[in-house]
Amino acid sequence: MEGYYTDKLSAEKLKKCYEIAPPRVQKYLNEELNYVLQKINSGDNVIELGCGYGRVLPALAQKAGKVIGIDTSLSSIEMGRKMLAGISNILLAQMNAVQLGFEDDVFDVVVCVQNGISAFHVNQKDLIKESIRVTKPEGIALFSSYSEKFWEHRLKWFQLQSEAGLLGEIDYEKTGNGIIVCKDGFTALTVSGEKFKELASCFENIDVKVTEIDESSIFCIITYKQK
Repeated sequence: MEGYYTDKLSAEKLKKCYEIAPPRVQKYLNEELNYVLQKINSGDNVIELGCGYGRVLPALAQKAGKVIGIDTSLSSIEMGRKMLAGISNILLAQMNAVQLGFEDDVFDVVVCVQNGISAFHVNQKDLIKESIRVTKPEGIALFSSYSEKFWEHRLKWFQLQSEAGLLGEIDYEKTGNGIIVCKDGFTALTVSGEKFKELASCFENIDVKVTEIDESSIFCIITYKQK
């Protein structure tokens, strides 16, 4: 599974996934983005982890002072640079979310949405730790995953992606309970609200809030407190 979004599902293929999303999934994507935008203030330095080709970066850039999008897929980053070339306060870079090339306390808002905490297939505690490290005191890190209430809509979306040849054939014997498995090795997990709290409990000097949005997203909002 490691490298799937780098080698098999990047750039134009990734863009196609969003283009074929059904109306209920489009609503989920919009509600998730709107929630993030509510957390951004004018002048904020913002980073999106796993930005892909930069799908949400223009919206973030309209509110923030500067937005950096990072992704492990060079093809997605190159596509994003072409698409977003006219937006001066967006910068894209190829980078691993658990090894960010930034100093401590740089960003007002760290954004890791669309189930990135599971989709990246990295150590989730390491991802949270690195996100906190680059967050300014009183800044926030936002993580999201799918609500269990959204399962049927999510599964339908992945079925459409599979039928379009963007993902492998879904293995229905292994798919269920929040997990989608394809026969080509693709897996999509989720993080529950309780799991978010458990992961965040490992860290000091933070406040944690978990909330559900639109009966589709579970958000974990981590505020980094001054030591």
